[in-house]
Amino acid sequence: MVDHELRIALVTARPRPEVNTDFDMPMLHEAFAGEQATAVVASWDDPDIDWAGFDLVVIRSPWDYSWRSTEFLAWVDRVSKLTRLANPPEIIYWNARKEYLQELGAVGVPVIPTTYLAPGDAIELPTDHEYVVKPAIGAGARFTARYAPDEAEQAAEHIRRVHAEGVIVMIQPYLTRIDVTGERALVFVKGEFLHAIRKRAVLSPGLRYDQPRDAHPGTEPWEPVQAELDLAKKALAAVPDSASLLYARVDMADNFDGAPVMTELELIEPGLYLRFHKGNIPSFVAAIIREARSVSSAYECT
Repeated sequence: MVDHELRIALVTARPRPEVNTDFDMPMLHEAFAGEQATAVVASWDDPDIDWAGFDLVVIRSPWDYSWRSTEFLAWVDRVSKLTRLANPPEIIYWNARKEYLQELGAVGVPVIPTTYLAPGDAIELPTDHEYVVKPAIGAGARFTARYAPDEAEQAAEHIRRVHAEGVIVMIQPYLTRIDVTGERALVFVKGEFLHAIRKRAVLSPGLRYDQPRDAHPGTEPWEPVQAELDLAKKALAAVPDSASLLYARVDMADNFDGAPVMTELELIEPGLYLRFHKGNIPSFVAAIIREARSVSSAYECT
């Protein structure tokens, strides 16, 4: 039985020009008013925060982690020894390795075909179709670009730049239907579908990997069709210890035959598009509080 007011951390990044703004955070934080819990917005790398003082630390928008992954994962390891993280550290470590796409594909989840190039690997590029080059650790389409077969020199430059950071590169076919049907993102909380959005294609021809881009063009609420829901549920069922997930986002687009395939499974710090579904914010807050309460009760029983 929890006999104290719960304390919950909503984890973000320090505001800086190169870090995307979390437009959901103010609304999420405000929604805790009047609840039997205190929510604190906290930057993950703030040295003055006593993480042990929270019943639950909810990772929301540490969106500089993609270029500070070693530091961030060290923080995850340290904080997980002091209190409970959501999502749990084991899932964070697993999802941080983009090779998870291969693992899910191997068990029958329809995923986008992906080739991985580690630093030092020979650079071999497609010659008969458009493709995407992206870092294996990334967010917001940062350091991502699409290339035509005759742009191999530019693509190789891009790959060498990512490899210089010690990061694995992913090469994927450019799913051309995304220019028409867009990309969909389905959000789940405690395994239950919450809402979805659709956005237009992010990558335009000629956009360099180091140029600014809108990571969420034309975002709108979306009602997923059954095939999209089935794909998302199949992907989540294949996640190790999926029952421990507080939140998840499954991104997908249509393949060349028009069937949805998963492009990413976001379990670390996904934007949940709450501002497009404001009516669902109380449900998410309630799920966070239930999670914190169950965690706190478990600690009291040990």
